[in-house]
Amino acid sequence: MKPLRVLVLMHESLVPPRSLKGYTEKEIDEFRTEYDVITTLQRAGHTVRALGLRDNLSDLRAAIMEWKPDIAFNLLEEFQSIVTYDQHVVAFLELMRQPYTGCNPRGMMISRDKALSKQILSYHRIATPRFAVFRRGRRFCLPRKLKFPLFVKSATEDASLCISQASIVADVARLKERIEFIHEQTQSDALVEEYIEGRELYVGVLGNERLQTFPVWEIDFGTLPEVMAGIATRKVKWDRRYQEKHGIMTGPAEDLPEGMESYLAKLSKRIYRALYLSGYARMDFRMRPDGSVFVLEANANPNIARVEDFTESARAAGIEYRALLEQIMRLGLSYQAPWTRVEA
Repeated sequence: MKPLRVLVLMHESLVPPRSLKGYTEKEIDEFRTEYDVITTLQRAGHTVRALGLRDNLSDLRAAIMEWKPDIAFNLLEEFQSIVTYDQHVVAFLELMRQPYTGCNPRGMMISRDKALSKQILSYHRIATPRFAVFRRGRRFCLPRKLKFPLFVKSATEDASLCISQASIVADVARLKERIEFIHEQTQSDALVEEYIEGRELYVGVLGNERLQTFPVWEIDFGTLPEVMAGIATRKVKWDRRYQEKHGIMTGPAEDLPEGMESYLAKLSKRIYRALYLSGYARMDFRMRPDGSVFVLEANANPNIARVEDFTESARAAGIEYRALLEQIMRLGLSYQAPWTRVEA
């Protein structure tokens, strides 16, 4: 790939140092993705500029107008401390006619709204756990269609925020308590869905029109007791010491039923297109012991640190980290945003 001017967008608190010397592993984990992307692109010969954003777009506009980057590499996960506002930054990039990596604004909006995405998937007859949304400030009323045990999470937040063993509830009293907890802690509506017992599987998808899927990945809960296994809590996903203590890891899914790998690949592509995604995404599934599969979430712009589910599954498909980042940039440059179809 020819050298490009790459403007890497991230939260202002995550702009990484030039060297990791003197930083603890815990401190590095905070900006690991940003560091991995920037240093890898620099080593590949690209001219890279990091831009930290929090609540003001003027710096972004100035960087685009003055530096004229070939592409903006989007690593933002929030804007103005609001997760769902990152889509507006991407919309701003389109208004500026600036090519960018990752998902388009419509796909981000739909996939970030977990209830809306589940409604769309249901319309397309793609199995997803039955659910209900409990809105802040509304009277509690349990729909008859929902059967315990239930799983309670934020309708908009991601990265396993406020997900713990207490997220699985078995009676009305605990359900009300957990819904109130989500309302208070995340200031968002609560999504309540039927808990699906089984294996947790991930499938990475790369592409705009022509899509490529990566090998099915699975989380191994290690030595966690059975009562605590089967749920990717925040500690399971992000606490390095907790992972090492219990031998928690992710890797290629083994001993899948015959034909399951190809079925999940086709299903992931259906979901990707149904939700208008582009660039790259990760699909999260649950598979019951009987082999039935349910979609949990579609994650636009998943974590792409050098050692992460999406990047490791890409590596298993023969795409090394540098090549993956450059392919993500090619997809950004070739994406047909609406402004590309309008005459100047």
